[in-house]
Amino acid sequence: MAEFYVKDGGSFREVSEFFFRDGTSFTNKTITNVFVKDGGNWREVFTLFNTTSFAFAGSGTTSFAVPQNANAIHIQRAVGGGAGGVSGAQYDKAGGESGGTGGGSGAYISDRVYTVSGGETLTAVVGAAGAKSTGNAYNTTAGSGGLTSLSGSSTGSIFSLGGGSGGSGTGGGVQGPLRSNNPSSGGTATLGTSLSSGTTVDGLNITSFTGGPDSTFNAGGNGVAGVTGSNCGGDNCHVNGGTGGASYDGNVAGGTPGVPDSTPGGNGTTGSGGGGGGAENQTAGGNGGAGELQYRFLRIA
Repeated sequence: MAEFYVKDGGSFREVSEFFFRDGTSFTNKTITNVFVKDGGNWREVFTLFNTTSFAFAGSGTTSFAVPQNANAIHIQRAVGGGAGGVSGAQYDKAGGESGGTGGGSGAYISDRVYTVSGGETLTAVVGAAGAKSTGNAYNTTAGSGGLTSLSGSSTGSIFSLGGGSGGSGTGGGVQGPLRSNNPSSGGTATLGTSLSSGTTVDGLNITSFTGGPDSTFNAGGNGVAGVTGSNCGGDNCHVNGGTGGASYDGNVAGGTPGVPDSTPGGNGTTGSGGGGGGAENQTAGGNGGAGELQYRFLRIA
């Protein structure tokens, strides 16, 4: 509780405890707000806890303490890392070409509120981006995105958001056969138990929290696969790569598909998948988008 003073015999003394008469007895109660009447109007002079500003957890693994008077955390946005895209492939008289598969996106959270304990240590893991495939284009696999998660030293596991998995191209050779283009997949969400209603001591109704990427309170779910690459018939034919999987329920686009003889697959952003590379001169795939975790602390009345 913040410091509070009363005047006693001409001197101010700090008050360590408040007791109020409740019915017929005095009980020790938590004071969330104090108001005084000033010139006919009530104004607030004390709030047990003011909602903090938003902060981003750093990349990799970081730890931070819950403020002593907080009892909840608002996750405005969090997502696992997106997978990379698979490069395109060209052949020597194999009678076709191959476009690359787009990467899968990470599982996500948008505006969910979880209970935590004041003073405990939270450990956040933010998933890295999956890398585009490299090396032999006839048998190659794109990198998968990393896990994003949050856990507390006393609360335990709060949520876990899997990164997207990369697709692959297998079984091909420079003079044939054409490779098989295998799908990517979206990350799996373990959302944990969040609050469905509540009001903070400074007057915020948590159901009004809609500033995250999904624009919906208490949203979250799995990621999605990118578009699987395809083969085209005829030597020197042209086929684009696959689009990367979108993240945050379609609100953040995946990487753009690579175009033969032109541009590589586009990189993903904030958990979306990288685009696959185009066939013919085998343009490269794009890297996936890194995960993220944005939060602030609250006290629910």
